[in-house]
Amino acid sequence: MNYTEEIINKSNAWYNDGLRKAKIRDLSGAILSLRRSLQYYRGNINARNLLGLVYYGRGEVAEALVEWIICKNLRPEDNPANHFIKKIQSTPDKLEVVNQGVKMYNQSLAICERDGDDMAIIQLKKAVADHPSFLRAWQLLALLYMHTEQYTKARQALVKARKIDSSNETTLRYVHAMSGIRGAGARRIRRRRPGTVEYNRDNETIIQPRVRGVVKELSSRVMVLNILFGIGIGAAIVWYLIVPAVNQARYERTNLQMIEYSHRIQSLESQVSAQSRALEEYRILHDPVDVEGDYGAGIQESFEILLSVHEQFISGEFTSGQMAENLMRVNRNLLGERGQVMYDNLASNIYPVVAYEYFSSGMQSFYAGNNIGAVEYLTRVMQINEEFGEGYAMLSLGIAHENLGDIMSALANYRRVIELFPYSDFANQARDRIDNLGEPNGQDNDENGT
Repeated sequence: MNYTEEIINKSNAWYNDGLRKAKIRDLSGAILSLRRSLQYYRGNINARNLLGLVYYGRGEVAEALVEWIICKNLRPEDNPANHFIKKIQSTPDKLEVVNQGVKMYNQSLAICERDGDDMAIIQLKKAVADHPSFLRAWQLLALLYMHTEQYTKARQALVKARKIDSSNETTLRYVHAMSGIRGAGARRIRRRRPGTVEYNRDNETIIQPRVRGVVKELSSRVMVLNILFGIGIGAAIVWYLIVPAVNQARYERTNLQMIEYSHRIQSLESQVSAQSRALEEYRILHDPVDVEGDYGAGIQESFEILLSVHEQFISGEFTSGQMAENLMRVNRNLLGERGQVMYDNLASNIYPVVAYEYFSSGMQSFYAGNNIGAVEYLTRVMQINEEFGEGYAMLSLGIAHENLGDIMSALANYRRVIELFPYSDFANQARDRIDNLGEPNGQDNDENGT
């Protein structure tokens, strides 16, 4: 047996392991096995198609489509991936519902950062109602139920999550946490003595002997008097002790808020002072032009656009494409530390969705022979993430440029594929296309990549 056959056999062995795990709904384990299979042999069509199905089973439709599109490129004919892609494209309404579910999940994450647990729960309930197989939404919903001490609903959400993926590490960790909560809250069962009455008062179990006849009636009257007397004592305690304490606590909270606001003002003042110093240094090092106007306007414009995108994201009334177009106009380097954190959070939630949308539109244009449209959409994908599709998107962009006669742009994309993914099948295709174009630099890139 030669080395190539051994590699393919190992890939098939990991594929069989992933198939076995997928049949018992061990989707997390199946993903690990199938990825290991593709590490041995990236051209394993069965493993890549099954990986797409596993992602689809967990509600991760975008990841599934990426795997199927890559698989379709590796084998255009007689490939189950063609059927999977057509099935999804034939139901655009369902795909839009899934997209809305993902948006509501992302909005819930943003709401959780502002301690809006109730609003996040409402959003997540809508998300799982529209997209029942969305594993991450069920997990976050269970976590929020645990955080708000709604343990029964948390258990129900975890049951749903385990039905989707029986061995997911996050789900199992939450189940273990729930078992700890249940164990801590369990009551100890005691054997009741004959002729006694047992009842609970607050957290204590009280056992009293049974009383009958006159004694029982008398004890009832005494109990009523005790209750009335207790109510009077309680009202007095509330009036003389609790009310002043509440007022004192309210006063302390007000003082703490004033201190917090003071710290925020000082922080903002220090940021303004730092930006002023940077502006002064820039003014000293450069020619005497209108630096303050250009630099200050750039900071103000970037902050205004960033806040506008943040409001659009929270509202849920704007498409990911609209928000991405605005976010690309922000100069991240002009933002302060907190502004950069806000920018990174928005980018991590918006750009992946938009990159997939542009990629899907670009590949539809590409296969339809519309190379201009393919270049337009795939160029936007590259602006967001050069490594999208593990080099497939960049290779397709180069082919579209080549079809349009833009050889320089095509060569630049082929070289970049080889640079980023030197050992991939797409890099080999890029080398072949460079050789076909008669570009002498292709050999150098090939040597660097191999």
